[in-house]
Amino acid sequence: MKDPRVARMASVICSYSLSLKTGDRLAIHAMPDGIPLAREVFANALALGALPHLRLLDPDTDEILYRHGSDEQLRHVPEFERVELETIDARLAIRCESNPLALASVPAPRLALGRSSRGPLLNRLLERKASGELRTCITRFPNTAAAQAAGMALAEYEEFVFRACFLDRADPVKAWQELSKEQQRLADFLGGVRRLRVEAEDTALELSVAGRHWVNSDGKANFPSGEVFTGPVEDSAEGRIRFDIPAFNSGRKVEGVLLEFSRGRVVAARADTGNDLLTALLETDAGAGALGEFAFGLNPAVTRATGEILFDEKIGGTIHLALGAGYPETGSLNRSAIHWDLIKDMHRGRVLADGQTIYENGRFII
Repeated sequence: MKDPRVARMASVICSYSLSLKTGDRLAIHAMPDGIPLAREVFANALALGALPHLRLLDPDTDEILYRHGSDEQLRHVPEFERVELETIDARLAIRCESNPLALASVPAPRLALGRSSRGPLLNRLLERKASGELRTCITRFPNTAAAQAAGMALAEYEEFVFRACFLDRADPVKAWQELSKEQQRLADFLGGVRRLRVEAEDTALELSVAGRHWVNSDGKANFPSGEVFTGPVEDSAEGRIRFDIPAFNSGRKVEGVLLEFSRGRVVAARADTGNDLLTALLETDAGAGALGEFAFGLNPAVTRATGEILFDEKIGGTIHLALGAGYPETGSLNRSAIHWDLIKDMHRGRVLADGQTIYENGRFII
């Protein structure tokens, strides 16, 4: 029996998140467990006059590549991926791993090598998005593996996902538009700020956002979303910050990350768990040790960490910073093969803008 919530999710993604229209070339990237949503999106796209194609991704082949491939094979990027990126108008990525830990035992340097080979594709994707040539959306379809990782029963996790997407609302699109209006108010205010200072336990970090654009992420590029973000001035970060919400990369957990910055660069880094992966990622390329993003999480329906960054970075009362590639539309100049979000709970902290407290104990006070 079909779940009507899946059809509703597909409808909102096609009409609101991607704004599909006649003639749009849409790439749908889905893992096997995400096929129910992919089919609904495919049907919706056809009804809107778009030209969809489905690319089925098998995460198990990634595991085979990382375990048995040579360095040359890890560096190889198929030409069709470049062609697709240059010729589509919209792309939907449906995350739905059947085993989130498939790469957990792969040596960190091999993961970093594979990631670095895809750097040019990532940066070209960001360029096309920033120019308005390409619309993209990343979403998560609930499955048993994700529910287990979040410590929930599948039915409970499904409710969590659909609620985070506002699909429990009478009019989901209207709900996203209302959040968008409030986030735009915050983005407009932050657009006039020159310097930010983050203060919390084991944290005192300053950075410049002068001249940078704040983006209102309102359920389009990410579904769900709920954040405002920018790209810090590349050489401006000074101080230290401890991230207290676990981060994940390639199926591995990294906890208790502490970063120290000088002139915008990470000069010291350690993690209580996963320190080898943290070190390897920072060594990916020249841009990996600088910040590409600073953001406030603002989704009121996401209230706990699940181990899925798409949700965790949107938790109300948090901030997150990303190491690596910045988004060109913010004015960020940082380029890297990685973009790794690290999240901090701010319910016992504050953020100052040009010396004035604007955010305290997880809430804006402006």
